[in-house]
Amino acid sequence: MSNQQKILALAQKRGAENNLTYAGALTPREAFELLQENPEVLLVDVRTQAELELVGRVPNALNLEWAFYPGMVKNQDFAKQLAENVDKSLTVIFMCRTGGRSHNAAVVAQQLGFVNAYNMLEGFEGEANELKQRTLINGWKHAGLPWTN
Repeated sequence: MSNQQKILALAQKRGAENNLTYAGALTPREAFELLQENPEVLLVDVRTQAELELVGRVPNALNLEWAFYPGMVKNQDFAKQLAENVDKSLTVIFMCRTGGRSHNAAVVAQQLGFVNAYNMLEGFEGEANELKQRTLINGWKHAGLPWTN
């Protein structure tokens, strides 16, 4: 079994344990390894443009906003934009700030027929500590994975 197959099997096991309707859930490091190893894997960042500009972005990720800043108004065209911009045969990993919006995006993707839709747990910034600071506990940035301003 290849490293990629092991990662996907673990992600699918997490998905089954948590009764997820989509393929599974990945940690940031697992997501990064899949992205490095396979050109058929796509990272879809569902954060707002403001978040990308103010907090940072992952190189080569596709940005499809789940909601718009300010006010976090839901993007009514998200499903349409996903269907138009992403090949359903790809393995698609959804990422947001902490894993909530990306979970919702993975649910929508599965409903659209994406059989290899995954949520990235922890998100880009991770959980907030008692002072409401992020990137100190977990997440993509905390893991030291590549990102740019």
